[in-house]
Amino acid sequence: MKKKSQPSKKRKQPSNLAKLSGVGLQMGATIFAGAYAGKWLDQKYPNEKNWFTIGFTLFFVAIALFNVLRQVNKINKN
Repeated sequence: MKKKSQPSKKRKQPSNLAKLSGVGLQMGATIFAGAYAGKWLDQKYPNEKNWFTIGFTLFFVAIALFNVLRQVNKINKN
């Protein structure tokens, strides 16, 4: 007696909205980390302007944007 082969269950791929749902939180956390590190450095090495906070925040904004673009390009390829 032959066994019936079970149909393979295909997993549903999450929608693009679901894939990008955490991007805002990820961007916020990345920028917050940069601002926090810059503020800490400004307290440790005081100067007339908060250059560490400004620099680190801008640098981490660029990192966050790079990560978003990388994720969007990855989604578009699929």
